[in-house]
Amino acid sequence: MLSSFVNCFKIPELKKKILFTLGIIIVYRIGCFIPTPGVNGAALAELFRQKFDSAASGSMFGIMNMFSGRALEKLTIFALGIMPYISSSIIMQLLTAVIPSLEKLSKEGQAGYRKINQYTRYGTLFLALVQSFFIALWLESPHAFQGIQIVNNPGWGFRLVTVCTLSAGTLVLMWLGEQIQEKGIGNGISLIITAGILSSAPSAARMLMMLLSPQAGGGVSQIQPLTLIIMVFFLVAVIISITLITQAQRKIPVQYARRIVGRRVYGGQNTYIPLKVDTAGIIAIIFAQSIILFPATIASFIPNQAIQGMAMWIQRGHVSYYMIYGLLIVFFCYFYTAIVFNPVDVAENMKKHGGFIPGVRPGTQTADYLDFVMTRVTLAGALFVCCIAVMPDWIMASFKVPYLVASFFGGTGVLITVGVMLDTMKQIESHLLTRHYEGFMKTGQLRGRR
Repeated sequence: MLSSFVNCFKIPELKKKILFTLGIIIVYRIGCFIPTPGVNGAALAELFRQKFDSAASGSMFGIMNMFSGRALEKLTIFALGIMPYISSSIIMQLLTAVIPSLEKLSKEGQAGYRKINQYTRYGTLFLALVQSFFIALWLESPHAFQGIQIVNNPGWGFRLVTVCTLSAGTLVLMWLGEQIQEKGIGNGISLIITAGILSSAPSAARMLMMLLSPQAGGGVSQIQPLTLIIMVFFLVAVIISITLITQAQRKIPVQYARRIVGRRVYGGQNTYIPLKVDTAGIIAIIFAQSIILFPATIASFIPNQAIQGMAMWIQRGHVSYYMIYGLLIVFFCYFYTAIVFNPVDVAENMKKHGGFIPGVRPGTQTADYLDFVMTRVTLAGALFVCCIAVMPDWIMASFKVPYLVASFFGGTGVLITVGVMLDTMKQIESHLLTRHYEGFMKTGQLRGRR
């Protein structure tokens, strides 16, 4: 493994791509410390830690803060992060499956892809403007921050500056991600999200060291060394299991009939259709978190008894919360899989090119068979995603650690980090193998998420 990393810098083209990607990530991290004008960043960060981190990150602002690399708690120029682009991409992907004109556009090759990408950018700008405006109103609200004034000079001037600053920051991040995609290595948007998530690792390690050190006066640490060893082994097991499930596939064998045209023979080869066990991945968790955390977020700002009662019923720690959360994850896993995988289209393409699954008739029976297999495979992936999603809560309750520490043992952050690392390593390995260098794996093949 170490020799493979050394070989990465022996190839001039690959070395240039890696250094360019690292440079873009450094620029992103510098931007996470440039404050937005008119905001008391120190007071906001302290209140953010008290209100959201101590509450197990039980709000949408906690999720947005994690994806933005903790830039939201200080309201820097990258406070919105890349989430508006992610939301716009998911919306466009869903609309492509239900709007015939967009579906036709997606099948036009590179020209159609550029057009859809342009629509995604417009959607990103719209979502950034809306989200930044509501964040400006939220910062001006005295009820949201226990009467402490976060904004020095509230009013339409502050709102306009905040909307322009945060929206421009999101567009800059989108441009940086596209630059990595064109001139760097790996998926640019995903790498920016991963860099933001991993930026919390030093704070989590510092917090863990504080829990290991003896408390003042008592002389007994909150976490014993044996507990730390168990947590480390548990972290390794979680990463290995996520890696295996992320790359897991159900291979459906396909045979193509042999055709003789003149003196040439076409077809006759055997191949397979790879059905991903975890097709939805983090998208199901993001959708489920957005829905189930919305009442708790609203209840923290609106002093209404009915809303607060409903929020208490689906608050973290209650059995009803985990039941609804798990059902939402399973639902969105099936929903997203149905959007991106159409067994009828796959069956028609196979029939058109003379392919068939052994023992299954082409056409309708093939589509039914693929749908049956995909339903069973998706159930296994959805249940695994449910376990990973609730893992931080279980770690926090079992080992008595803060949510910031527990979030590195499961949840959305670990799924994103492992998946992005696999994609990046796959691209680097392809460069190494092309130049006849040894890849990361001596046997087998490293597969990405797609």
